[in-house]
Amino acid sequence: MAGEKEKLKTKNSKLETLSLDRSINTACSPSPDRLVSPARVVFLLQDLKFGGTQRQALELARRLDPAEYRVEIWLLAAGEDFAPLAQDWSIPVTRLGRQKLVGPAALANLWRRLRHGGLDLLVLFTVVPNIWGRILGRLARVPVIVGNCRGGGAPRRQHERWLWPLADRILCNAWDLQATLTGHYGVPAARLTVIHNGVDSEFFQPPAAGTRSGPAKVLSVARLVPDKDHETLIRAFGLAAPAHPEAELWLVGDGPRREYLQQLTGRLLPPGRVKFLPGQPDLRPLLHQASLLVLSSVFEALPNVVLEAMAAGLPVVATRVGGLPEVVTPGQTGWLVPPRDIPALAAALGQLLAAPEIRRAFGLAARQAVLEKFSMDAMMRRHVEVFQDLLSRADLRGR
Repeated sequence: MAGEKEKLKTKNSKLETLSLDRSINTACSPSPDRLVSPARVVFLLQDLKFGGTQRQALELARRLDPAEYRVEIWLLAAGEDFAPLAQDWSIPVTRLGRQKLVGPAALANLWRRLRHGGLDLLVLFTVVPNIWGRILGRLARVPVIVGNCRGGGAPRRQHERWLWPLADRILCNAWDLQATLTGHYGVPAARLTVIHNGVDSEFFQPPAAGTRSGPAKVLSVARLVPDKDHETLIRAFGLAAPAHPEAELWLVGDGPRREYLQQLTGRLLPPGRVKFLPGQPDLRPLLHQASLLVLSSVFEALPNVVLEAMAAGLPVVATRVGGLPEVVTPGQTGWLVPPRDIPALAAALGQLLAAPEIRRAFGLAARQAVLEKFSMDAMMRRHVEVFQDLLSRADLRGR
């Protein structure tokens, strides 16, 4: 009797192993349906205003293989700065709301579309979509939901402490952000994937020789909101400016603090030393005229504009927050300073303004760093790996 039990136990063990092997093979291979029909993928964003996340979403949407992924973009609110780019790239855009802020009508439209079904994968970008997309997506039984946590303040704003279980995977663009999510918000490491932003190094090239001649121009590209701390930047430039009387500070971006910052500039600096320029879809003309890029943020993850500036051969001065230390190497590609430290930021700006040869050397090293570590191809491959893994698991659950 004991011998028969042992034989039965061995037989069951072999069957379990065979079943496990089949499960692994199924999870690693696309389903037959997936081979003949591309997955329907929706990127949910609040808007298409000028911003790094919006640009990154569009870049990803246009590069996904249409034979494998049928991508469309849904918008919850008004703001269509990048809409012409989406049209040029033949990315379908659906507007669920046309108000400045996300309101009940937009959320009702989102719920109706999600409930109608037909989605394979819902990918969420920016704060509000990461909240309501997860809640309504789960209620509507969307097979796969991928969240994004891309800003320094995003974990708190997106209520990750409570909402992380509603996403099959959360993508973050910096190791520092992953550490924050696991250490302070209780998100299991298995639910997180770090994918650094990528930059199109063919599109963002250094300018022709001589383009950056003339007075030095300090460029800052960021929305005029408190997190970007333009006040510290303006005060730091005010300290550095007397030693460099021809240097200019160019602030590129839109936002609610424009009037206050313009008033502050008028009090601290002579007319003409600071220029306020609107956000724009193609930054290359500005990057080609600039001498260096500066970012004075209090919170960040991994800003696209830093990678774009580095690809264009610019040195970077930035605050030591979020994922910026993962990109900027002090003394090689630029300088890092503590946030809200006006004297330290002024000293870093002054050092580069006084030394064109150091700016050139840092700029060359910055572009090389982008080519080696932050290519668009690498970013694409990592996203595809995540999408394929999650879709295969959804198929395995019997979709």
